[in-house]
Parts: sequence; structure tokens; C-alpha cells
Amino acid sequence: MAQTPPDEDLLFEEAMTLVIRLQNDPGNPITIEMVQQWRARSPDHETAWAEAAEIHGMAGKVLKDRRAVEQRAKLGLTRRNLVIGAGIGIGALAAGQFVIPPLLLAARADHITRTAEIRSVRLPDSSVATMGPESAIALAYSDSVRRIGLLSGMSYFDVVSDGRRLFQVATDSVVATASGGSFDVSNDGGYTTVSVNQGQMDIRASDTHRPVGETLEAGQWLSVREGTHAINRGSRDPAQVGAWREGMIVAESEAVSAVLARIARWQRGRLITLDPTLGSRRVSGVYDLARPMAALEAVVHPFGGTVRQISPFLTVISPI
Repeated sequence: MAQTPPDEDLLFEEAMTLVIRLQNDPGNPITIEMVQQWRARSPDHETAWAEAAEIHGMAGKVLKDRRAVEQRAKLGLTRRNLVIGAGIGIGALAAGQFVIPPLLLAARADHITRTAEIRSVRLPDSSVATMGPESAIALAYSDSVRRIGLLSGMSYFDVVSDGRRLFQVATDSVVATASGGSFDVSNDGGYTTVSVNQGQMDIRASDTHRPVGETLEAGQWLSVREGTHAINRGSRDPAQVGAWREGMIVAESEAVSAVLARIARWQRGRLITLDPTLGSRRVSGVYDLARPMAALEAVVHPFGGTVRQISPFLTVISPI
């Protein structure tokens, strides 16, 4: 029986966990042995390790055994590449792109999706959540409220009306409340965006001390920036709400970081932006999710950005 090929995204996450563990305790012989055994399991494990180490600027600086030297020559991990890798690691942290560790996310979520996966989940009240790729939700239903925690990613909700209980979707930034209808919520690139297809929604800050209090009607959308709670809002054809379910991202004056993060959910590996000023720029357009690399290019090209796929694990956006 043929062996199932390893999941590259999963290997990358395991490698990142080991890199962080080794970085925190570089002299621990048990950790060093664990890393060496993990890397030796297959060429795919070694490739994932090299990519994770490059991102952290660690390759060539730890585990300086003969095997590491040989693999550096094969993988082309030159001093110049290590400097780039360190810069990528700093850029990833600055962009907040490693916010929730995958294992912690999986532990908190009731439902979770993977790259390019769209899944419909029937909720306990017969409402339906259509989850986008790399998304996670947690259910907290009670006798008084139907509450969904959007831990990561995006989801479109078709809500069954219930005269006794309101329906709420909560992110770290906002709580969106409706009695029924349909709407889309995304948590991408440091922004929470709510778009209404049918019905009416009340938007409040998760932190009650923040002055976010808005009402959205059908065809309206609102974006809230994490931390500052700065608000941007607009309107679109209600039929365009949740267009990602049909293979399109529709953006209208949305933050570049949010649009890039949304598209990247259809692209394997990690997306790193090296230009810290790019994410706050505003972009409008319709982007084809069947060709995510081309979609990423279309977003950043007007601002002088270029997209390079370093490996299946890593795509980098940088100034031309």
C-alpha cells in the first residue's frame, strides 16, 4: 500500500514549534536530540526544518553537526539568506501573523478548517456557519444567547430567527449581534470586518470601554482595526457579501493587510510582508481565488510590491 505523503503545512507547524523550543533553550541536550531525530525522519522533515529555521534566522547557528553542514550546502542557506530569514522573522512578528499557535487554536475550537477548505457547519439551533479556509469557531450556546467565537479566519452565517435568544459572533475586537438574517465576519490581518447580506446587526466593542457602537443594514459593511478600534465602513451589493464562497474576494477600500490575509487562506504555506507600511494602505477590487498568487500580485502591484514564492512553505511580499 502506498504511503500517504506528509502534510507540508503540518510539518511546518511542527518544525516551528521545535525551532522556538530550541531557541528558548539552546543548550538542552534532550531538545537537541529531539530535533535531530525529528529532522532525520524524512527529507520532507528536513526541508520543513530548514524553512522554519530560516524564518527565525537560526539556520547555521544551532545544531552545527555534520548533517546540518551538508544540508546547508544542498539547500543554499547562505549567510545572505540567513540575514533575509531573520528579517522575515521580524516582519512576521511585527505583522502579528503568528498570533495563535495552531495547537492552542485546535484545543479551543469546536470546528476548524484547513488551507483552501470551505465547510458548512449546522449549528445547534439549525443556523448554518459556512467556514472559510484556515478558520476556527467555538460554540457557546446558552438559554439566553447563541454565541459563536470566531477564533481565526472567516465565516458566513445564515441565522435562524429565535425570539428568545439573540445570535452573537465575537472576535477579539467586536461582538456582532443579530436576531436573524445572514452576514459575513472575517478576522484577517489585524482587522475584523462584518458585512450584512440580510437583516440588521448591532456592532459593539469586545472591550466595553471602547467607543464602538454601530448598526449595519443589508448591503453595509464595517471594519474595525485591532488595538486602536479605528472604524472604516461602506456599502456594496448584498449579493457580493460572502463572495469568497463562490471563489472571489470583493474588496472596497479595505486594508491591504486584511485582503492579503484573506487571499492567503487559499495559498499553501505562510505569507510574510516585509514592507511595514503596506498593510495600512486601502485597496478595492475583485480577486480570483482560483489563482491566489495572481490575486496577491493584483493587490500589491499598485503600491510597488512584488510577490515571491520562496518555497511551498513561504511566500514573501516585498518592495520591487
